[in-house]
Amino acid sequence: MTDFLLELRCEEIPARMQLKASDDLARLFTEELAKAGLKPASIDSFVTPRRLALIARDLPLETAAVSEEFKGPRTSAPAQALEGFLRKTGLTQDQLEDRDGVWFAVVNKPGRATTDVLAEAVPAVIRAFPWPKSMRWGAASATTESLRWVRPLQGIIALLGGEIVPLSIEGIEAGRETVGHRFHSTGAIRIDGADDYADKLRAAYVIVSHQERQAIIEAKASEAAAAKGYSVIEDKGLVAENAGLTEWPVPLLGDFDPEFLEVPPEVIQLTLRINQKYFVLRDAAGKLAPAFICTANIEAKDGGVAIVAGNRKVLAARLSDARFFWQQDRKTPLAEQAKKLGRITFHEKLGTVADKVERVAKLAEWLASEGIVPNCDPALARQAAELCKADLVTEMVGEFPELQGVMGGYYARAEGLPDAVADAIRDHYKPVGQGDDVPTAPVTVAVSLADKLDTLRSFFGIDEKPTGSRDPFALRRAALGVIQIVTANGLRMPVAEGDLLDFFADRLKVQQKEAGVRHDLIDAVFALGGEDDLVRLLARVKALQSFVATDDGANLLAGYKRAANILKKEGVEQAEAISLSYEPEKAEADLIAALDAAEPQAAQAVAAEEFEGAMAALATLRAPIDAFFETVTVNDADPAKRTTRLALLAQVRDAVHNVADFSKITG
Repeated sequence: MTDFLLELRCEEIPARMQLKASDDLARLFTEELAKAGLKPASIDSFVTPRRLALIARDLPLETAAVSEEFKGPRTSAPAQALEGFLRKTGLTQDQLEDRDGVWFAVVNKPGRATTDVLAEAVPAVIRAFPWPKSMRWGAASATTESLRWVRPLQGIIALLGGEIVPLSIEGIEAGRETVGHRFHSTGAIRIDGADDYADKLRAAYVIVSHQERQAIIEAKASEAAAAKGYSVIEDKGLVAENAGLTEWPVPLLGDFDPEFLEVPPEVIQLTLRINQKYFVLRDAAGKLAPAFICTANIEAKDGGVAIVAGNRKVLAARLSDARFFWQQDRKTPLAEQAKKLGRITFHEKLGTVADKVERVAKLAEWLASEGIVPNCDPALARQAAELCKADLVTEMVGEFPELQGVMGGYYARAEGLPDAVADAIRDHYKPVGQGDDVPTAPVTVAVSLADKLDTLRSFFGIDEKPTGSRDPFALRRAALGVIQIVTANGLRMPVAEGDLLDFFADRLKVQQKEAGVRHDLIDAVFALGGEDDLVRLLARVKALQSFVATDDGANLLAGYKRAANILKKEGVEQAEAISLSYEPEKAEADLIAALDAAEPQAAQAVAAEEFEGAMAALATLRAPIDAFFETVTVNDADPAKRTTRLALLAQVRDAVHNVADFSKITG
């Protein structure tokens, strides 16, 4: 057993692609080896800005011999069948075995040298690599058949044990030499095998492990911040990105003019994170600190003084722009900004953003005036809705689209608008997804709900519905947002009808799955039709889930399904009035009496939204139904008895349907 080292060296790989590329390399390599019957004990993956690498542990020096047996046609079959079998196996007729009139072929495949397998596998992996974006280069790029890679491929190391695996692709021959850090190392570095790969590159200022570089960045950044009494605002994505930008990460602390802190903190954070890839710091009081941490890719002789100074200068220019936007935007009231929304098309069939805003304003005002959103001032709801999209035309949101809504809230507060209006503008996009805060302030609830309902109703109205994984207008997210707002605030309202109601049902199943609610029970309630109040629906579903988990519920479900199957077989769709022209059997009479008592009780409880009471009423039917099926013959020879008993079962079915369609419940 021996180890195999593969390194694919190229120009800088974008940081966002590195970790997936590392996983893809290990996966594709494993799949190629498996085709030849090879399986490494483990694979260690590495990635830096300039290389992808892996070490496959404990590979045998050759594959095992394989003997495969194939059953062919009968010996009496037509010649064409035999010829096809021979082509498939690669044998001649005299190499086949006749076993009781059937041809069999035994194909022996000798073992192969692992070196040969690798020489075929590596080029196959390179050519099949799924880069999100790739390129061709050099003279070979004139043809579409030339190699594609994320950046020009410059070198390959392929060592099995200490020996080079002879392979090449597009003129690049595999060898044992690589290069170290772009600035701290010069010349080629000879790699003897898998065991010295990481150490020799570390000596050349390259840390090949992405995870180790992340750990260094986190630790050194925290250490540098703590030395000044600051702490780093956690940002795992930024840590990974910085690790993808460096081969020898060196976190350095810098500062900026505290006067820039007059700009909203979200703006400063985005300027640092998005534009500059800097870590954001907070002071001991938890407020944004006038400082940052950048990650250098070199061990500077001056300790990083010049690097920090350069980054400070660039950041000052960025923050100056942000402060200018902040100052300029506040010179124009939001109401004036909102007038510009008429120039922006929302959708060619739905008009401008100004048209959407007017629809949202009317709906928000209605939600407040009708008391659907309790304690909500209709005038404030309309005002907030009319201004909620105004920041889309500001300079700041033009620079940082992520801040739409947030900046509108700041501008509203700065011009002295009511806090309820400013908060609603700021938060009307919430909740953006699972885990996001759900609005509870009345004006915010009205505007957020109106915005999402308008989006859903508008796009469903022009038949722009999500299909498969395609959802260009984020309608699934909007529906989940509506569900979260309605259920969290206990709002009583019809959310939708028709196709849109079915869409809500699907989203509700997704949303409630995490809460442990069974999707078939949601189907059972929706199937009754006419249920468009999500609060009432979920209350009914939860009561139903508790009920079916009991013995009474499980047995009633079994009895219902038996009754429903009989009725379906007999073609009975509607319940007829029960007319007794004979002396009923005891179990039959008991079920009639139980049904006469339970059905109105269940219906009254449902009307009063006391769903546990409705379930309790249904539970009284469990024993009578069990006894009925044990002792009474439904399909009696007497037509009168048969008709009456089918009518009785139909009434049982209808009584249960007052609560839910039990036919939709699994189990």
